[in-house]
Order: sequence, then structure tokens, then C-alpha cells
Amino acid sequence: MIFYYNKLVRDKIIENIKRKGYICEYRILNDEEYKKELDKKLLEEASEVIEAHSAEEIGDLMKVIQTIMREYNISFDQVKLAMELKDNKNGAFNDRLFLISVDEKDKERE
Repeated sequence: MIFYYNKLVRDKIIENIKRKGYICEYRILNDEEYKKELDKKLLEEASEVIEAHSAEEIGDLMKVIQTIMREYNISFDQVKLAMELKDNKNGAFNDRLFLISVDEKDKERE
């Protein structure tokens, strides 16, 4: 029976499949394809975090984020600074605020 995955996998997955005696078909992605598949993997891993809220799934998500950062030449220091700036401007998510609506009628008159 053949199972189709058509998705980006970790570096040792092909080796692990072959070690089990299975035959697999795979290819190396070009730069554009790789970045597109990383975006898909980001959504996949985020969904798994939502389902499980486990350290393993959060680790998988963080690994994809780390890889995207490498591909786009974004350092952890840049990310940390961006987070701090956003926190200073808009705050974090600690207060559990849930915005329902904003009435901007008065603003339109200005």
C-alpha cells in the first residue's frame, strides 16, 4: 500500500523510512518551493499545538520558526527586539483582554 504525504519532512525521516525497509519517493526542493513548504509546515505545526498544547508540539513549531528565521536571515535578537517594541507599544496578552467592538462614529467627524 502506498501512502502519499506530499509535505516537507525533517532531515532524518527519509533515512528512518529506508532503515525500516520501505521504499520512498522524495525530492529536494528549490529555494522558492522550500519557503512555500515551510509556510505550510508552520500552519500544520501551529494546528498541532492547538490540538495538544504539549512541549513536543511547541518544540516542533519552534523548530519551523527557527528554520524560517534562518532562511530569511532573521536573528533571534531581531525577533526579541521586535517583540519588546510591540510589547511596549501594545502590551502583551497577560490581561486576557477580549475586544468585542469599537464605535468609531465620533472619529469620522474629525
